[in-house]
Amino acid sequence: MIRALQIAAFVLLIALAAQVAVPMVPVPMTMQTFAVLLAGAWLGPAWGTLVVLAYLAAGALGLPVFSDGSGGAQALWGPTAGYLWSFPIAAGLAGWAARKDWLTRPWLGVGWLSVLHLLILALGAAWLARFVGPGAAVRDGAAPFLIGAVVKSALVVAVLMARERFRRPA
Repeated sequence: MIRALQIAAFVLLIALAAQVAVPMVPVPMTMQTFAVLLAGAWLGPAWGTLVVLAYLAAGALGLPVFSDGSGGAQALWGPTAGYLWSFPIAAGLAGWAARKDWLTRPWLGVGWLSVLHLLILALGAAWLARFVGPGAAVRDGAAPFLIGAVVKSALVVAVLMARERFRRPA
């Protein structure tokens, strides 16, 4: 029962984070990757991946969980699909790193999560290149997100470190 609530809560968090957006073309800047990586780190590799797959399924079924309140299977094949499909991989790898206790060490955690953000951006831009060409995909679909990736990585680590402090007895 508790696990089901955690899954639902993280699916909702990812959906809400998708709505925190700076409109950009062709890829909006959202807080999705923060929530995706937090889900993996918080729940572990298997459950974190499952949460993201449940989120993608909800969107494919037409629920308004993607950026700008959109939904529908077309999002999983459109220009930004590469980012969406990279989310389960990144969540699983975040969970794996959390199990190794990498993510509560500030520099190591931010570094590792930044690498996962780069993975998301690389896979997303590779798919986007099919629609806009490689140069535009890197220029518009990866480069503008680099600073935000580091900031979101640091936020995930801060949340995880706060959780650890809360768990420890005084």
